[in-house]
Order: sequence, then C-alpha cells, then structure tokens
Amino acid sequence: MANNQHPQLTGAEILWASLAGEGTTTVFGYPGGAILPIYDALRKFPTIHHVLVRHEQGASHMADGYARASGRVGVCMATSGPGATNLVTGLATAMLDSIPMIAITGQVSSKVLGSDAFQEVDITGITLPITKHNFLVTRAEDIAPAIREAFQIARSGRPGPVLIDITKDAQQATATYDFETAAPPVYRPHPMLHKQLHANSPSIKQALELILDAKKPVILAGHGIVESGAEKEVIAFAEALQIPIASTLLGLGAIPAAHPLQLGMMGMHGESWVNNAIQQADLLLAFGMRFDDRVTGNLASYSPNSQKIHIEIDPSEINKNVRVDVSLIGDLKQVLNILLPQLGAPSSPTAPSSAKVGSHDASPWLAEINKSKGTAAVRDIINLPDNGHLYAAHVIHDIWREAQAAGRLENTIIVTDVGQHQMWEAQYFKHESPRSLVTSGGLGTMGFALPAAIGAKAAQPHKDVWVIAGDGGFQMTASELSTIQQEGLAINIAVINNGFLGMVRQWQETFYDKNYSASPILSPDFVMLAAAHGIAGAHVSQRADVTPTVTQARTSGKPFLINFQVEKEDGVYPMITPGAALHEMVRRPVHDPLLETAEDE
Repeated sequence: MANNQHPQLTGAEILWASLAGEGTTTVFGYPGGAILPIYDALRKFPTIHHVLVRHEQGASHMADGYARASGRVGVCMATSGPGATNLVTGLATAMLDSIPMIAITGQVSSKVLGSDAFQEVDITGITLPITKHNFLVTRAEDIAPAIREAFQIARSGRPGPVLIDITKDAQQATATYDFETAAPPVYRPHPMLHKQLHANSPSIKQALELILDAKKPVILAGHGIVESGAEKEVIAFAEALQIPIASTLLGLGAIPAAHPLQLGMMGMHGESWVNNAIQQADLLLAFGMRFDDRVTGNLASYSPNSQKIHIEIDPSEINKNVRVDVSLIGDLKQVLNILLPQLGAPSSPTAPSSAKVGSHDASPWLAEINKSKGTAAVRDIINLPDNGHLYAAHVIHDIWREAQAAGRLENTIIVTDVGQHQMWEAQYFKHESPRSLVTSGGLGTMGFALPAAIGAKAAQPHKDVWVIAGDGGFQMTASELSTIQQEGLAINIAVINNGFLGMVRQWQETFYDKNYSASPILSPDFVMLAAAHGIAGAHVSQRADVTPTVTQARTSGKPFLINFQVEKEDGVYPMITPGAALHEMVRRPVHDPLLETAEDE
C-alpha cells in the first residue's frame, strides 16, 4: 500500500485488514452462507490464523479463553441465524466475567432484513443484554470504524464482549480503506469517572482514615486486580500494612498462593478461616470485585461489624449488592498509586516483620486468623492417607505437585469446567501467578473448559495447558477434540469421572433427601473417544498412578487425555447453604464414610 494512497477494498477485505491493524493474529470461527465473502477474503491475510471449530459455542469460548490467558482481545466469528445464536452462551459467559472479546457475525443482505429470510435472526436484539455494545453494519464503509470502535469498547473501562453483525451485501461492496481515518471516537468514560481522584479528594481522605484506624482489616481480591494489572500495587498495599488477603474465584492467582498474607478463596466453597475472617473484620477493602452472592452469603448478616471501602471501575457496581462506606471509582491500579504514597508504602516493598495496621499492631489479628486456619485444616481430606480410593481432590493436588516438582508451575494454565471439580481445583491447586486459572465464574458455563483451553493454548503456546472437567460438562463440547488434533495443540485433559453430575448430586444429597433425579450420567469410554480423534490417553483409578500418568501427559508434546475414575459420592466442603450466613459453613460430616475408612486404616 502506497503511503499516500488508500485502496478500494471489499467490505470483507476491510474486515480482515482492520482486524490485522488491531493486532489480531488468531480468529476462531465456523463458515456459512452469510459470512462466506469474509472467508473468501481470508486467503489475502496470511498474518491471521483461523481456527476451525466444531461448534460455534466452542468459537466463543475459545476467544474467551484466549483473552483470559493473554489479556488481549479474543475474536470469534459465525454465520447468520443458528451460527450466530450458538455464540450466545459464550457471549453471556464473557459478559458476566468482564472478558474483552469481539464476535463477528454474518447477516442476510440488507435488502431482506426483517423479512424472515433464510437463516435471518435479530442477533443484535438477542445479544443486547449480554454484550457491552453491538453493531449492525449494512455498508462497507462502516466496517472499519465499527471494528476499531468495538476493540476500544471491549478493552476500555470494565472490559466486555462486543458483537458486530455485518450484512452480506456490505461484505461484498467496495469502499476506500484507511485504518487511521477509521479511528474510533475519543473514549468517553462514565461521567463518574470524569471526577478524577487525587490525593486531596474527600473520598481518598475518608478511606485513609478508615484504613489507618482499622484493627481487623481484610482485602477482598477480585478479578479486577488482573484486569487492571494491579498485582504489584495490591501486594505493596497489603505488605505495607500487613493486611490479610481473601480472594474470589476469579481473583485466584492475582496474589501468589504462597504469599504469607494470602488466606485463600472466600465464599460458598471457600476456606472456613477466610470466611470467618471476613465476618469478624472491622474493615473490608474490596479491590475489583462485585460482591457476588456466592461470595457474600446472606447479605443481611454479611460482615456485620465492618466498614467497607469499594474500589471499582464500574460505578453501577457501587452499592448494588452491599452498601459501602467509601467508594473510590476508578481504575484499581491508579487508585492504589494515589493511596500508597500516603500510607508510606515503599516503592519496592518487602513485608516488614514488625508491621503495624495504622497505630495498631497487626500481629494479634494475623495470629487469630492463623489459629482458625490450623484448626480447620486438621480434617482436610488432602491430609488423609491413601486408603485405596481415588478422590478428585487428590488428583488435582497431585497435578499441582507434579507441575511444582517439574519447575513448570509458573508456566501452567489450568482451565476448568463448572461443578465440583472446579471448586476442588480452587481449593487444592495453588495458583502463584495471574491468568493461570481460566474458569467460568459468573455464568457457571458447563462445556467451557475444553474450547477455552484451545484459546488459552493458542494465546500461550509455550505454557502447559490443562483441562480439568467433569464427565458431564466434558461431553457438552467433546467434539472440539478434533479441533485440538487438527491444530496440533499439546493440551492435557483430566476428566474427573464420578458417574454423576457431581454438584447437582451433592445438592440433591443435601437438600433433596438423596433423590438423585437425572444426575447419574452414562459416559463413553473417554480414552477410546480421544483415540477416535487421534489423541492418546490413559485410565487412572489408583492414587499411585496419578503422578506418573500426569508426567507422561505433560511431557508427551502432544494432546493427552486422562480419565480419572474417582469416588462417586464425594462432596465439596466446606459449603454455605443458600440463605445462610457466610460463617455458617457446612463442613465434611464427622460420620462421612470416606473419612472413617481412611482413619480406620
């Protein structure tokens, strides 16, 4: 392209040129009639690799996993009608977890819009509640501006998915292409974000007073820490004042699990000492989290004696679920960089041995939490001897231990599905780095893991990527095994196979008098299924075989599936029942036959 010359391109070519201009190198998609002009033009753009999925839902989850693992915008595409509607679950998943993603859909010609033409559906109307924004493009000259603005919207402020629906005639028409002229309008943040915080802001001063006066503070570390890139600032803040840190599910990895101030996961299946600390706190510092119901338990009894400071980029989250005393609306990293100098935090912090919280010694509060932690850990299933039974918790713990022993922990990404195994992973795999856990939090999407792992591996090819999925969720998107094989991706797959929809079964056991209605599930031989796709695998039913097989999978350099046949009626504990307070946790029953068998032996 000459410097002073802007070429005439088809709308389809403009699309690919605009994606390349935004730095896109990988797109996940599935062709069809209304998007064929775009696929026809793909051959002219060799810098972009297209991954052919087996189902459009897989494309959306791959783009999601790509974004979570890399921090870049994920891109997926599908044709009109059913192709577009198959993206809906993935868009909703990304929306609830604030994932930057672009979905491009083909649409029938603008001349027949609204006529119920073949494979026509109002995808912008359907996705309005589950996208940050969406576009219907009917002219070739509007494609580049739509692409550029979509990327800006997806990654600015609170990230999220954006959908661009492009009619077939817009793809086929020609227009002048100029990437720079198509630049998006100046970003206009929410009006409340225009009120820039500074050292003398009243809310900053009020927050400092609460922080310096607190005797029992707790930091609530959410996904916003990772999205903001504020990991170092949060650690500096916590170390300067010796404030313990509790993590949400999506916040795991933002603060290393081995850090002495990291308590672990809070919430419905969080650690008992973490939830007790939150309930006993006199100050909660919510960093980039939204007080989801799985985190708070009964709102009426949530941390009743604490004052609350909420740092959040999305003003709509302030006081939505939990009333707070001070709200600091803005990017977390920027807000912490205002607070840190006024707290006397060093620029390169190391945890001081005699740190104080304000004028109060932090040691009693930390000692109180550690005592609670020690008591709760006594009956932890991971501490029990091998009694011949294989527990999912042991499998996940051994995957973590093998990665640690091999020196690969910092280069391992775990991608989970949704259910019991997801919670066991959060409890027993110790994440030491950001973006090392990819999981569906807000929507809880079964079938997420396998395609999301493809996206994660595409984004981080040098890292070890593990799928951890249940036998139920795995079957929802198992067709993507062929995508793994076609792409030659060395992805490791651990199927936690207990013959049930495990979390459904646990709820039926707890709340429905063990009426296991429609929760037992018949599965194929997963190793044979993998073999049918050209992927090697192994069955494991004994604890002694876990680590050697995990090592075999990790070092094979090829995709590998392990079917772990685990205890059928094991449960995830602790557990907070719906409507209960955060501290009213149900622990593993003392009469649990799994425990009694182990202790007897």
